[in-house]
Amino acid sequence: MSTAPSVAQPAAAGPAAGPRRDLAQVGVCAFLLVLGVVVTVQALELTNQTSIDPLGARAVPLVVGIALVVLAVVLLVAVLRGSRPEQEAGEDVDLQQRMDLRTVLLLVGVFAANIALIDLLGWVISGSLLFYGSVIALGSRHFVRDLAVAVVMALVTFYGFAIGLGVGLPAGILQGIL
Repeated sequence: MSTAPSVAQPAAAGPAAGPRRDLAQVGVCAFLLVLGVVVTVQALELTNQTSIDPLGARAVPLVVGIALVVLAVVLLVAVLRGSRPEQEAGEDVDLQQRMDLRTVLLLVGVFAANIALIDLLGWVISGSLLFYGSVIALGSRHFVRDLAVAVVMALVTFYGFAIGLGVGLPAGILQGIL
């Protein structure tokens, strides 16, 4: 008596028969598409400031805007064809654990405080608070070292923008001192 190995019969065609589509990625595609269109339209409205610059101010924004649109379309095609990204297999990430809402809310609060205080206090103070608050929210407990690093980072970025890029960040209450 011979027995043939049993072969599972394919399920009836239905909504679950095709490749699963990740609809959240369709939202990412829509966001990229809208962002690409906005960047492209804004780039087309730029005017050439100098006659010696052969590319003008609109070259890089146009490339970025068109690239965003192309990437949105390519990602949409991949998503609609059923392509799904690999789940992260990082050893330090527990995929079953819920997000830490407290940390997220603390970071949102730190960024909101930076936005509210940057004009009043200036970049050096608000940036220091941003960097310091971020590391504390993310769990660092080296308070003195973190504060020193935050102040140094804020000063380096302040002078990096001012000297290196020629862009003045707000000095706030330290106007005349910096």
